[in-house]
Amino acid sequence: MNQLPTTQAAVTALRALAETYAREIEVSHDIGADQTSRRTAAGVGVTTDADGSLPHEAHVEFGGRPRVRVRLYPEDDALIDVEGVECPDVPRDDVPAFLRSVFEDRAWVKARRFPPGYFLIVPMPGDRTHKEFIPRLLLTPWLSARVR
Repeated sequence: MNQLPTTQAAVTALRALAETYAREIEVSHDIGADQTSRRTAAGVGVTTDADGSLPHEAHVEFGGRPRVRVRLYPEDDALIDVEGVECPDVPRDDVPAFLRSVFEDRAWVKARRFPPGYFLIVPMPGDRTHKEFIPRLLLTPWLSARVR
């Protein structure tokens, strides 16, 4: 697992991943406490945190199927959206491994009969998995093709 100490380091790793899997990538940045989503109490015109640091948040969107969006937060975590299924609180260092599993078709959907439900299962290094509930209405063709 690579160490990604900053949001910019994570963006650089995601650009390399996009190149590896021949995917288009679009990146936008929010820099400053008054711009990032989790700093709503920062106040008007305040751009730095109390410790003097400048928070940096990035939004990354990959082209192709599946539709993947990543929101990298300054607090060392990310929100990954795969075909409308939101996977919150993914550690920043795990984002490239998570996306590799998705892009290499190792991610799958687990169907449960009773009570009925679906879960997106993403295998991670070290015999770990990320499991996220999928509302029935969000089963896209890409997700439906991976139901086990």
